[in-house]
Amino acid sequence: MYSKSQSTRQPLSSLMGGAGGGSSHWRWWLCGLLFVATTVNYMDRQVLSLTWKDFIAPEFHWTDNDYGTITAYFSIFYAFFSLISGKFIDWVGTKKGYLIAIFVWSLGACIHAGCGWLTMHIHGLESVEALRLVEAGSTLALAISTTSVWLFVACRMVLALGESGNFPAAIKVTAEYFPKKDRALATSIFNSGASVGALVAPVSIPFLASAYGWEWAFIIIGGLGFLWMGFWYFMYDKPEKSKHVNEGELAYINQDDDPSKSASEERLSDPLDDNAQVAPLPTQEGAAEGSSGIPIWRCFTIRHTWAYICGKFFTDGVWWFLLFWAPAYFSDQYGYRSDSAMGATLIFVVYLIVTLVSIAAGGYLPKFFIERQGMEAYSGRLLAMLMFAFLPIFALFAQPLGQYSAWWPAIIIGLAGAGHQSWSANLYSTVGDMFPKSAIATITGIGTMTGGIASFAINKGAGELFDYTEAQGAAFQFLGFEGKGAGYMMIFCYCAVAYLIAWACMKSLVPRYKKVEL
Repeated sequence: MYSKSQSTRQPLSSLMGGAGGGSSHWRWWLCGLLFVATTVNYMDRQVLSLTWKDFIAPEFHWTDNDYGTITAYFSIFYAFFSLISGKFIDWVGTKKGYLIAIFVWSLGACIHAGCGWLTMHIHGLESVEALRLVEAGSTLALAISTTSVWLFVACRMVLALGESGNFPAAIKVTAEYFPKKDRALATSIFNSGASVGALVAPVSIPFLASAYGWEWAFIIIGGLGFLWMGFWYFMYDKPEKSKHVNEGELAYINQDDDPSKSASEERLSDPLDDNAQVAPLPTQEGAAEGSSGIPIWRCFTIRHTWAYICGKFFTDGVWWFLLFWAPAYFSDQYGYRSDSAMGATLIFVVYLIVTLVSIAAGGYLPKFFIERQGMEAYSGRLLAMLMFAFLPIFALFAQPLGQYSAWWPAIIIGLAGAGHQSWSANLYSTVGDMFPKSAIATITGIGTMTGGIASFAINKGAGELFDYTEAQGAAFQFLGFEGKGAGYMMIFCYCAVAYLIAWACMKSLVPRYKKVEL
């Protein structure tokens, strides 16, 4: 065990506001670093969704189906790489694995900027203006759109390769640095980076694209990941090796590891919450980093894995649809470009609601059930997830109320997104509840893979559906809506019921807590 002297602890205790003998709270600094990584992760994804409709599509003559193809392939690449990224993180270790992941995705984000230049030179055109002036529907226009789509798909493949490592690594860090009772809160905090990234994106990316060109939006946002790598390299070590973690914090982190301690014998409370209590559950420490851990094939023989797979499969596509299509939705249905003040404000409001509600509800509701009501972690999380599953039902009213004002769908989409983020934070935490630490990144990667497959289907399906319904116009009707509006209504209907279906599957597969022993 790494020895920590009082002289090492004192400066950090002072920094965090604790006494010399108190907890060092280093885990919350790392949680903040995970939050920043997830924020950058989602900003990199959002650059395309915020620039394609108003900046990129006019140059390359893209249709909704073209954009749907790009987002769908990103999803399927993300799904495939997620199957191996979790295993990779478990194998090489959290520190090295996270550094490699963010380097690859930052590089992938930046190289999108070269797609326009390559497309022009492949087709012998000398300028962006020459691209725009190509006659719509001509053979050359089709060739330009096809070439540019596949160049973007190639860039999205690199982006997906790197980004697939973010959540397996982050969940592994959370399991390493937080006891079970705090994992949902910690996960909610770093997972809210997804909505914060989506929050910052509409008030920055379209205006970068407008001022400097869409290429520089990819380069500037992509470059943020390289800065993050420096902080991670110097700040992260495993808790028992970190010079920033004192004995008090290490004891708090490892409180679940002693199965002999029950609620009646000893309760450790979070130094950030003097009233917090927990009944520890036994945790298997698992293999050391660098070992092979659990074989992937064996994961699929465990019912708990399939519960997690169902939770991801039915719901991840909802979030990715909202993330990728919300800017186009407000442009298509209400005429607000992403670089207009109203368009940016609507998207900002969507993700402001997502951020505030998901942090407040996603972290503290399960914490209330587990600590105040005395429920064990899995049952408390599942009860909270049932409540979160009802929020997306509001998506049924986005289109009907949108006839009165675009603010209604913005608020409703925000609530649906908040339901997803709250659900997702607790879904991730169930992996740490049920599996030993050596398998957490692997199981997380498997779930992310299935979520990516579902996202492929919903994004590709949405692109084709929107092109078809727009072409049909009034001839295509659904629940009182026609044309593309009817297409959006169909997708919103799925979003509304997806979480209740997922919850029912999870409850059926794992009705009560049982630790997986490997």
